[in-house]
Amino acid sequence: MKGFIGSLYHTRVLGRLFHTLVYCLQRELKGCQSVLDLGCGRESPLKYCRVAYSVGVDAFEPVLRESRKRGIHSEYILADIAGVKFKPRSFDAVIMIDLLEHLEKAEGEKILRDAEEWARGKVIVNMPVGWIRQGMVQDNRFQAHRSGWQLEEMTQRGYRAYGMAGLHSLRTDEISEDLLGEGVLASVKYRPRCFWFVVLALSQLLAYYIPGKAFEAFYVKILAPHGGGRH
Repeated sequence: MKGFIGSLYHTRVLGRLFHTLVYCLQRELKGCQSVLDLGCGRESPLKYCRVAYSVGVDAFEPVLRESRKRGIHSEYILADIAGVKFKPRSFDAVIMIDLLEHLEKAEGEKILRDAEEWARGKVIVNMPVGWIRQGMVQDNRFQAHRSGWQLEEMTQRGYRAYGMAGLHSLRTDEISEDLLGEGVLASVKYRPRCFWFVVLALSQLLAYYIPGKAFEAFYVKILAPHGGGRH
């Protein structure tokens, strides 16, 4: 089932209709030649985007090794996200897909500021709306959730938001390692999960336009030429 759903998810027609993460990332990165992927993990959605040069950064060596085998990025850096440094305006875009919720709030706020310095054009963030409980996964301590971010926190920083992953009310607020073994059904709140997964998927048609009610949000900040604020 996971493979079938994945193949459907990555079709262009359904991506455009449901505004999937991959579709939104492709749309926002159009014209970007260089991308910094912070917390890239083993299988970044950046692999579905046409980018000439990308750097993947992750603190957990096993997932970085898997990503390198897949050849997703041009270069890789094994490092704690909080410790990496780049020159100002080094990349057309900086992306953080499911990263900030894994950092303490103060660390996350610093990374946001840094990302806005390192990017020439835009910063893209995807993460849950609010607090979702999740512990260590597969011996990777970096997978535990350490913070929750409200929509208003990001919009006040100049980010526009789009809802992702369907309506929050159809998902559970706590994801255990056992549930993660169920793949795409992991966070479905009601049973039978297969039926409610379909309902959840259809709810994305609505959630995209009301990010405050969505399970996740896709945030984009367009930077002014000097790197601060918006056009």
